[in-house]
Amino acid sequence: MQGLPASDTSSEKPNPTHQNIGAVQMRIKSANSHHDRHSQSKSMILSENVKVKEPISRHRRNHSQHNLLLTDIISPKEQTVVEKEGYLLKAKIADGGKKLRKNWSTSWIVLVGGKIEFYKESKQPALANLKAGYKPEWVDLCGAQIEWTTEKSSRKNVFQITTISGNEFLLQSDIDFIILDWFHAIKNAIDRLPKEQSCTPRNLEFKLQRSSSSELLSSLSTESKEPKSEHRRSLIFRLNYSASDTNDRNRVKSRLKKFISRRPSLKTLQEKGLIKDQVFGSHLHLVCEHENSTVPLFVKRCIEAVEKRGLDVDGIYRVSGNLATIQKLRFVVNQEEKLNLDDSQWEDIHVVTGALKMFFRELPEPLFPYCFFEQFLEAIKNPDSSTRVKSIRRLLQKLPRPNRDTMKILFEHLKKIAAKESVNLMSTQSLGIVFGPTLLRPEKESGNMAVHMLYQNQIVELMLSEYNKIFSSEED
Repeated sequence: MQGLPASDTSSEKPNPTHQNIGAVQMRIKSANSHHDRHSQSKSMILSENVKVKEPISRHRRNHSQHNLLLTDIISPKEQTVVEKEGYLLKAKIADGGKKLRKNWSTSWIVLVGGKIEFYKESKQPALANLKAGYKPEWVDLCGAQIEWTTEKSSRKNVFQITTISGNEFLLQSDIDFIILDWFHAIKNAIDRLPKEQSCTPRNLEFKLQRSSSSELLSSLSTESKEPKSEHRRSLIFRLNYSASDTNDRNRVKSRLKKFISRRPSLKTLQEKGLIKDQVFGSHLHLVCEHENSTVPLFVKRCIEAVEKRGLDVDGIYRVSGNLATIQKLRFVVNQEEKLNLDDSQWEDIHVVTGALKMFFRELPEPLFPYCFFEQFLEAIKNPDSSTRVKSIRRLLQKLPRPNRDTMKILFEHLKKIAAKESVNLMSTQSLGIVFGPTLLRPEKESGNMAVHMLYQNQIVELMLSEYNKIFSSEED
């Protein structure tokens, strides 16, 4: 043993008394150690002549290659870099193509890694990183579309995000520059991502983290819980195999085109009586033509009901009725069912006044037509009171007959409401605030909304206080 070199000890067992000469001491932690029961740590004392070998990688993924984790695919940069964050109003209006009831709520929005995450408050993203298993609501931007919309909400500054999975979100802020910054930031993020074709399951191998499909996520979690786990490539192969074939998609598209081309037109369905003309949401002149009158019958019935049992009600027209009951009344009117506002289900007079306001609010063109908006504003700006009255009276005479007659009966009714101000606490000014934006609004919203609203209220207030002078010269 003494004639052998110090480094050549592979042929014989080392002497216990000489273990510290040119040898390596190894200290192996117990497998039951509470620190890390899967790992082995080695403490080495090396002599000068022994070369240091490369350490063997013992990454946890080597021990369990079958566990497919989204964090294995997402780069650290995508996980941590936050492009933009802040408070916005959010409403989800569709989930997987299924329409949802619009419900606005304030959310802390975080734009990060090709997706948008939604939190209730700004502290939650930090807490989410600390809590294992916390999954915030989020929307995948891969293949998504973004556009401004005025049809989905009466609010200003609203844009819509539509994902390839059929989810639809509305985001809104009253501050112009904030919503513009968000719109451009999200649009730029979408433009940087792959197009819609690259977001299909066939190209999902390295994009699993960007899928917004709940089925995909659930399948991943199911695979990870199976007792016999599979390799990642096997899982991706099965995902690709389950994707719809191109020929099948083309066949479905062809059938849909044939179905749509054979579908009868709206006019044909209306002539057959299958689809009836709507009262709510239709143009005023079309409703009047259908009823062969110059004032909608629904407006007359609501006015009669309010004058019969609502003139003395506190806050009439200002207090809101139950929205569900108002929608039920709206449905009955649109279906042309026999309407009796004295029925017990409409006993709350605020439901009747709410439905009447909704009728005027949903007119595609308001009672004061768009083309007359600026002219009415110029008339109310005149400092001379008599000139204001004459200008407005001349403008009313130029209006279409249904607008003029409906306006006359409505303002006559509101004048009776204001006459009971001591009881119902609704003055001409209060009625102007309620009906100004409903009856008179610009076709396109501009930055002068507050100024416009002031003039809208003043026009209604003036027409109520000077009703006799303004409507006296009209010819029926």
